[in-house]
Amino acid sequence: MDTSNVFKAYDIRGTYPVQINEGLARAVGSAFATFAGATRIVIARDMRPSGVSLCAAFADGARSVGVEVLDLGLASTDFLYFASGHLDAPGAMFTASHNPAQYNGIKLCLAGAKPVGVDTGLTEIEVMTNSYYAEPAAGDAAPLQNIDLMGEWVRHVHSFVDLSALRPLKIVADTANGMGGFIAPKVFDGLPFDVEIMYEMLDGTFPNHPADPLNPENIRDLQHRVLETGADVGLAFDGDADRVFLIDEKAQPVSGSTTTAMVATAMLQRSPGATILYNLICSKSVPAAIEEAGGVAVRTRVGHSYIKKVMADTNAVFGGEHSGHYYYRDNFRADSGIITALIVLEMMSQSTLPLSELARPFKRFAASGEINTEVASPSATVEAITSSLKAAGVSVDELDGLTADYGTWWFNLRPSNTEPLLRLNVEAADEEACQQRVNEVLAMIKGA
Repeated sequence: MDTSNVFKAYDIRGTYPVQINEGLARAVGSAFATFAGATRIVIARDMRPSGVSLCAAFADGARSVGVEVLDLGLASTDFLYFASGHLDAPGAMFTASHNPAQYNGIKLCLAGAKPVGVDTGLTEIEVMTNSYYAEPAAGDAAPLQNIDLMGEWVRHVHSFVDLSALRPLKIVADTANGMGGFIAPKVFDGLPFDVEIMYEMLDGTFPNHPADPLNPENIRDLQHRVLETGADVGLAFDGDADRVFLIDEKAQPVSGSTTTAMVATAMLQRSPGATILYNLICSKSVPAAIEEAGGVAVRTRVGHSYIKKVMADTNAVFGGEHSGHYYYRDNFRADSGIITALIVLEMMSQSTLPLSELARPFKRFAASGEINTEVASPSATVEAITSSLKAAGVSVDELDGLTADYGTWWFNLRPSNTEPLLRLNVEAADEEACQQRVNEVLAMIKGA
């Protein structure tokens, strides 16, 4: 079996049933249970129809090598990470996040929600998966137990804010028929908010729009509804609800960088002088805001497995990615959309300013957003441009792809982990300068 097309840098993902099916899931279950070396594993799934049979097959594979399986049932990815930390057990979440309906996948973590990626075990698990696929384990089945941790999860989320400080706010949340529609009502229940959930019904076929808030088309319904209802804030969740994106009262998106800077300042009020992480495609506004709030800003590579490792090494209280992933030390260093939403709602509750004004001090530059370019060899292109810029005396670093800093503007160019694409991010002083610099870098790519 060729597993190279489904084992990615951070997870296992592909189309069902061609690339990912019950046979593969069973083999992964045996492989992961063997690799993790634990006596029990906790599993969960999102709302995709294929998740039911895939989860069951994975559980059979784990149980066949003598490992007990605790089934959380329907859950968001951050809920599964909490369960892994709370129970100190390895975890497996069946989800394809923001991908279209025909996809499914598996996000794995070790006990305590420790990440599993290509550098932390996923390569070994792939080798073992192929072995178990060829020769399935045939041991006596270990127990399977359904568990309910929803109450513990909600209390944990609430622990990140002062509930008595919350005030009535009008919230519209677009959960895109994803797991946000399952989690958000339970977290918001009993809080002094007027909450409207759009597309709350769980439906892994995504009948209203894809569960990918990074695509501007997918937040249009939420933007219109925020204006129609006069809401204070819009919340856009992705399919497995581990990410959240903010829409202000004027229906304008708040970038992941701006949200990172805002939450960082809130976390530093509670933990003065703490370390905060930000990934290298975040705006320069982020480290500036962290340092102005008295924190220590540490720059990281893109990707949860890298960020969680640096978080452990530095004891950082918080880390943010421009893509909408926000990590918390006290959430087992895992990312969470709903915790982030609640912290922002607390900030709004403690201010008389609307969200657009709260966010304004953290928006200091113009950003291009991620621009993808298909090239024959992404790594060779990056190497050629890097050599050229070094020869010209430009300040560059290679922490993750190529970052070139010209002082008044910068860009990052990274090869995709899964496709023949280069991912470009540019930041400059204003929109006109940003577009000019984008054109310059695209010309570099074309000429490389």
